[in-house]
Amino acid sequence: MTTAPATPAEQTARPAAPSTVEFIGMIGTQHASEIHPPSGPAVDRAYTARFARAHEDAGFDRILIGYSSGRPDGVQVAGYVAAHTERIGLLVAHRPGFIAPTLAARTFTTLDQFTGGRVAVHTITGGNDTEQRRDGDYLPKDERYERTDEYLSILRRAWSSREPFSHEGRHYRFEDYANGVPPVRESGIPLYFGGSSEAAYRVGAKHADTFALWGEPLAETAEQIASVRAAAAAAGRAEPPGISVSFRPILGPTEELAWERAHRILATIKSGTGRTFFDQARRGPQLGEPQNTGSRRLLAAAAKADLHDRALWTPTASATGAGGNTTALVGTPETVARALLDYVDIGATTLLIRGYDPLDDAIDYGRHLLPLVRQELAHRAATAGSAR
Repeated sequence: MTTAPATPAEQTARPAAPSTVEFIGMIGTQHASEIHPPSGPAVDRAYTARFARAHEDAGFDRILIGYSSGRPDGVQVAGYVAAHTERIGLLVAHRPGFIAPTLAARTFTTLDQFTGGRVAVHTITGGNDTEQRRDGDYLPKDERYERTDEYLSILRRAWSSREPFSHEGRHYRFEDYANGVPPVRESGIPLYFGGSSEAAYRVGAKHADTFALWGEPLAETAEQIASVRAAAAAAGRAEPPGISVSFRPILGPTEELAWERAHRILATIKSGTGRTFFDQARRGPQLGEPQNTGSRRLLAAAAKADLHDRALWTPTASATGAGGNTTALVGTPETVARALLDYVDIGATTLLIRGYDPLDDAIDYGRHLLPLVRQELAHRAATAGSAR
């Protein structure tokens, strides 16, 4: 495939784009999305296994297992998925503060050992006070991030220390802790971190291997990447974390058919068909302006224009109240692949993609989208190598 000329955002100073990219999908334990009311039991074992295997067969590197106060426990879901797949990585969403970091450390290393090193942890500090209180957390947002900072410091040390250690901080205190279950890799378990606030930049850039953003326009995404890198430098890191960007691709064999499908999806969302999905995911309707910065940023982008850059479409974010990564990339596989590469060119190292038709879209991404992105990156690497 041939790439288009660089956009203005691409022309800003930046490190060289990577020659490979990590693809992450997302699974659930029942068939549900913004356009599909939940069907079947809350934990549908056959569907969960099929969903995970579809991502593995499609060539995804990892699958995210999400977190909310009403979802099945992610660690147990990951264990079940690991038993029904062979190689795919398991990115388990985790909220600090509900269990001790020492217990979390060995929970994840135990799973890591049983899965042969397939585990990564996605840290979500929590951006909604009501949602946090459902699990008994009454700390305000700034204190939650302070707690997360301390929590992740302990987690990292628990994974790396071969000697017992003690800790006395504001939120945690313990003596002579020794983790008898080391991670498979000496480097520990990879940490991903999500957020878009200044507090998130500060804490996530200090600890994360990969910092996760939702899909905004290129210029705004470049600004966020710069903020993460500046925070990493301020924390004394020699190398900044990788960057993950999330989208909901809507594909079609032609541009016209892709846009027809996009408008059908939007109409279904607006009809309220997925209202049960929203209420179940959030344990009740979300009223008023969202508290988390990421959702507010998506809504601000949507207010500026429906279509941004090459293929970024925002009405799906507006229609859902930006309750998650809800911006779409619309077009043929070739168009969407080029759009994804635009983000790689400004610094993305990981692409998290999931569909509004979750299972069928994962299969289509593997057939039509992932190969195009990887082929272009391989072509670039080969061309750069031959030019030396």
